[in-house]
Amino acid sequence: MLIDCGTCEMRNIACADCVVSVLLGPPGAFELQGPEQTALAVLADSGLVPPLRLIRGGDHRGHQRSA
Repeated sequence: MLIDCGTCEMRNIACADCVVSVLLGPPGAFELQGPEQTALAVLADSGLVPPLRLIRGGDHRGHQRSA
């Protein structure tokens, strides 16, 4: 999964409550592999970190999360 904060419609709206900002630092571009996605999903589902708030431009289906 490629996370590009520059194309996220939630940039500057939900960055403070997004796992990217909490664990990975300032908004940027990150690529997460399957095991990393699964680990972040487990942490978020446990309430230890916020979920990924990524909404790609033109994608209005809601928050994107892959496990």
